[in-house]
Amino acid sequence: MSVKTNSQPESPDPIGQLGDELRSLRKAHGLTLKDLAEASGKSISFISKIERGLARPSITALQDIAEAMNVPIGWFFQTDGPVPADEKPYVVRADRRRRLTYSGVASTDYMGFEDHLLSANLDGELAMGISRYEPGGTAGDDLYSHRGEEAGLILEGEIELTIDTDVFVLKPGDSFSFASNIPHTYRNRGQVPAVIVWANTPVTLRR
Repeated sequence: MSVKTNSQPESPDPIGQLGDELRSLRKAHGLTLKDLAEASGKSISFISKIERGLARPSITALQDIAEAMNVPIGWFFQTDGPVPADEKPYVVRADRRRRLTYSGVASTDYMGFEDHLLSANLDGELAMGISRYEPGGTAGDDLYSHRGEEAGLILEGEIELTIDTDVFVLKPGDSFSFASNIPHTYRNRGQVPAVIVWANTPVTLRR
């Protein structure tokens, strides 16, 4: 058995990396090539070529595609340089986590919480992430639902978890799991930030 540490990255193929990231994100959103083409105002052929590493989109075109999937354009690029080839399918270093966004405003700051992806990619059936809720922060004043199942563990602070008509106050060390099609939401009613590690399956990103 070999032990791998934070090794030096190999020279990446930026066009191929961009195509892989676009394909994974599109599928996580449940979008076909046609859906994304229509939403971004680009042709199906152009989107397909980007995914296959055969086209280099302009920043403007990439911004249109990112906005169509409600992510910042930086989603497609590693902010701290390329990832070592042997790590990319499996490992996410703490300084390379990517932030998830869900709405047209491209940020959840207005709700007082943020999500970061812990999974190495979006290609599988399982996604894991970490959420930080500021005091008063919430996933939404309204209850929401989506397909799949989710589970989590409270690391810091206190979270009020509402599942349908039931309300639970969770503290560090407490965990939860439920079917995501039941209306639910999260809120930090405490005076200090709250942190949750969560997982859901299948991979679904709210739009």
